[in-house]
Amino acid sequence: MNLPAAVLWDMDGTLVDTEPYWMATEEAIAAEHGGTWTHEDAMQLVGNDLLVSGEYIRSKLGLTQSAEEVVEMLLDGVVDQVRHAVPWCAGARELLLALHGAGVPCGLVTMSYQRFVAPILEHLPPETFRVIVTGDMVDNGKPHPEAYLTAAAALGVDPADCVAVEDSPTGATSAAAAGCTVLVVPNHVPVPPGPGRVFRETLEGVTPQELGSLRRP
Repeated sequence: MNLPAAVLWDMDGTLVDTEPYWMATEEAIAAEHGGTWTHEDAMQLVGNDLLVSGEYIRSKLGLTQSAEEVVEMLLDGVVDQVRHAVPWCAGARELLLALHGAGVPCGLVTMSYQRFVAPILEHLPPETFRVIVTGDMVDNGKPHPEAYLTAAAALGVDPADCVAVEDSPTGATSAAAAGCTVLVVPNHVPVPPGPGRVFRETLEGVTPQELGSLRRP
């Protein structure tokens, strides 16, 4: 059976559509501090390392808090929303469970922090993700390849034999730089074509075998 050695998943906008949660929290922080926050500002942050986002918000709104403190403010707001409802992306949970059933190891590679990931994982069977790499575990966030290289190494597989699933230019750049074939399912921001990128409009109907047939262009 033609299956990938492993599938490495981004989370926000790929597995779960939490980007609206982040955007709502960003707007709430701006309103609380008397600042202006635009849709364009929100789009600048999609897929970023959280500290990069925290610094952007701190600078844009003129906050006295550090970037690290802004990140904690963001996480407080988003985690509270996730605990009420997990907004799975179309076809994502089904594909993830199919991979689990087929014995294909999966890794989660996200720039979100562990305390945000935990309430989402509670809605999946144990060991659905054999490896979890979060933004607070790496020195270099996406678009640097460190997070994907770390996940592949932890799984004991060659990144070239892995498929990464991403939704943003930042994430796709990170995964391709690590050597993965990247299945790109754009969500809130457009993703340009590039080496190693294969595009689908949705994960609905995608099978483990289809992922195994993908090859870097």
